[in-house]
Amino acid sequence: MDKKYYKGLIMRPIKESEVDQFSNLMKYVFQVSKKMINDEEKMVQKKSHQLKPGTALGWFDNNKLISQIVVLPFQVNIHGVIYEMGGVTGVGTYPEYAGHGLMNSLMKESLKTMRENGQYISYLFPYSIPYYRKKGWEIISDIIEYQIKDTQLPKYRGNISGRVRRVGLKSKEKEKIYDEFARETNGTMVRNALAWEERFREETIDLQLAVYYTDEDIPHGYLFYRVLEEKFYIEEMIYLNEEARRGLWNFISAHFSMVYYVKGKTCVHEPVAFLLEDSEIKQTIAPYYMGRIVDVVGFLKQYPFKHVKNEKLILHIDDPMLEWNKGTFSLEWDYDKQLHITYEKEPKYPEGMSLTIQTLTTMLLSYKSPAFLCDIGRIKGNPEKIEVLEELIPDSPPCFFDYF
Repeated sequence: MDKKYYKGLIMRPIKESEVDQFSNLMKYVFQVSKKMINDEEKMVQKKSHQLKPGTALGWFDNNKLISQIVVLPFQVNIHGVIYEMGGVTGVGTYPEYAGHGLMNSLMKESLKTMRENGQYISYLFPYSIPYYRKKGWEIISDIIEYQIKDTQLPKYRGNISGRVRRVGLKSKEKEKIYDEFARETNGTMVRNALAWEERFREETIDLQLAVYYTDEDIPHGYLFYRVLEEKFYIEEMIYLNEEARRGLWNFISAHFSMVYYVKGKTCVHEPVAFLLEDSEIKQTIAPYYMGRIVDVVGFLKQYPFKHVKNEKLILHIDDPMLEWNKGTFSLEWDYDKQLHITYEKEPKYPEGMSLTIQTLTTMLLSYKSPAFLCDIGRIKGNPEKIEVLEELIPDSPPCFFDYF
């Protein structure tokens, strides 16, 4: 860090009264003009609302905001345990101030605050995967976009005793359905009021909501959708069982005379194509959100290891930003299956497994398995201990489709 360069610059929280500066920086970074009415403009408007609920931090040059970051308070389900999560967003620096470590220092300070707040995991949507990997984040979820022709839409018959009703967007039933889904699905956002606000903020034009009810009038699934220009857009579909899934798809298929295509997004382990009679649909898969363990000890103490036995693991972890995550962590379970963690800055013993914070994150969220990570050189150590990790870590793949 060039101390001379930082002379006259101040790092401090961004005030709500400085929202215009926050918005202007976002518009510049994402090259949005005042005349543009598109996704980027909507994104800037959405992020401008985040100053109030989030922890916004910035660098100022004579009260001019020149670099910024926002951390939003969320929760996520990791293998059945609800973790407090710091959602990073609103990241940007004016180009004339780039290359001097301003964003690096903002990230470090934000991660320190997350740790103090008990947010031991952080998520973000990467505008540059290589950049955030260098800062300790790693890919934890993929998303699949699909397109189905009207002639490929399913028409399910039998064993569907319920019905679908269109309801208002503010219906509370969707929240109950989603909450039950989220608490059973690894990696998923457990939506609080802020998360629901963020889900479709600035995007409610033509948005509709349909709910599937059983024959006992119990809501078991919902569908956010749009019908525009002879296309049916599935914005979000959540169901709790097979009957609700079939009922919602029958509702979509009932639009066959109005649309030529159905387009949607979902998690990659959702077998959309396989469940269709004609599975030859268009699909694209891409990395989506990245995650980062903020505090190794805090995260591991909450982590629901499976098949726990009297075992000891030694992890040599490297972290490019956080000193408290760099070192040797000895994990030992006693006969009562209680986990005890010992931390040493300098390892006393050479044995153990060496890995980065990025690798630890993607492994514990079950995006990639210990065996795979070992095969590609991301984990180095005793193969027998890799097998132990395979036994200890749940194998449910993560699912995340929120955006903030």
